[in-house]
Amino acid sequence: QVQLVESGGGSVQAGGSLRLSCVVSGYTDSRYCVGWFRQSPGKEREGVAAIDRDGSTSYADSVKDRFTISKDNAKNTLYLQMNSLKPEDTAMYYCASDLWVDAGLAANEYMYWGQGTQVTVSS
Repeated sequence: QVQLVESGGGSVQAGGSLRLSCVVSGYTDSRYCVGWFRQSPGKEREGVAAIDRDGSTSYADSVKDRFTISKDNAKNTLYLQMNSLKPEDTAMYYCASDLWVDAGLAANEYMYWGQGTQVTVSS
């Protein structure tokens, strides 16, 4: 059974940084797709960043050049380094995973989800 557990959320002032982590378990090897998503009250869940089976990354335009997604296969851990945070980045952040994903930033492509970690950025 695939499980994902996020950590690293918190409160930070605008311009600050946070690093989110997501431990992934249940896969037999490291070739799976992973992504970070976020959702704030009243809004749809949106894709933030993703890594496909071959290690290629994709980012939402709103976070390009500020966020970096990475994956440590030895630790089965996914990371999201978030720099230059803005109040509009405030949301619940989720990691997600699946074996095959055609569109990395589409939430409906992923079967497995973590419980979420809250990020709050104050101005």
